[in-house]
Amino acid sequence: MHYNCLIIDDETDLSDMTCEYLKMFGISCACVDSAVQCMAFLQENQADILLLDINLADGSGFDLCKRLRQQYDMPILFISARQSDDDVLIALNIGGDDYIKKPYTLSILLAKLRVILKRMEGKEGQSKEVQEGEAQREEDIRLVQDKLSVCVCGKEIPLKAREYALFACLYAHKNKIVTKEQLFEQVWGDAFYSDGTLNVHIRRLREKLEENPNEPELIQTVWGVGYMLKIGEEI
Repeated sequence: MHYNCLIIDDETDLSDMTCEYLKMFGISCACVDSAVQCMAFLQENQADILLLDINLADGSGFDLCKRLRQQYDMPILFISARQSDDDVLIALNIGGDDYIKKPYTLSILLAKLRVILKRMEGKEGQSKEVQEGEAQREEDIRLVQDKLSVCVCGKEIPLKAREYALFACLYAHKNKIVTKEQLFEQVWGDAFYSDGTLNVHIRRLREKLEENPNEPELIQTVWGVGYMLKIGEEI
């Protein structure tokens, strides 16, 4: 069967209530309470969106998310009572699309799901021509390691060593959030550098690679967290 939403949560009373609420507004929904049940469900059914708790009856939602991302590409929204920024960052960096803290408001959750489902309907309605164009955009940007340069739409743009290392790190995690801490660790190593240093290098990359550095579309800022390189996906 095809469901709009699958809830994976061991708080069965909450998930049942959420499921019934969503059904009232035309969103088909099902519930399971463990990773094993989730994987078994998806072998027999389809789900457009997953609502995934971190603490499950048989393990961690983080581990389940990693497994799911190896096989599926549907949006995964974490729902959890855990409030720390570290949990949010982990969830987003392992493939989560959003993080909703419990207790959540059902009407707001419904609004989020409707927005995502509407976007998914729009993508499904794209013609093959448009989809091929999206795929082509990803191929329009590639790294040229031996020259420390980036090729953008056939134009080779030379970079300084640190700029190249920074872009290569973003490219390795394209369409995912890369935190400032990750960039400092992977690009600058153990040395300590300030946010200002990172901002300067991001600015230089934008000036070299973006059509309009003041309104960047390629290297996007995720305020308070880090940056994201957007390639081949809807901006």
